Amino acid sequence: MGIVTERLKSKLETAFNPQRLEIHDDSDKHSGHSGAREGGESHFSVLIVSDAFEGLNRVARQRKVNEALREELAGPIHALSIKAKTPAEV
Repeated sequence: MGIVTERLKSKLETAFNPQRLEIHDDSDKHSGHSGAREGGESHFSVLIVSDAFEGLNRVARQRKVNEALREELAGPIHALSIKAKTPAEV
């Protein structure tokens, strides 16, 4: 697991105390595209399941995740796909 992936994991666990957290580095699928970097860790997909998303719509959930990862989104992360669910939804 790379350093950016570790930071994502740490920040998401701290912010949301998730019951389930899956982080995938999809950078290899974007080689040669805009934002792709040598060594990867530029394109990610995240599945996060947490009670913190209860009562929030999809956009509000994504905003919360984006806020938790604000520094990474301003720097090393070029693209982030988010699936944020409540435990009842999985």
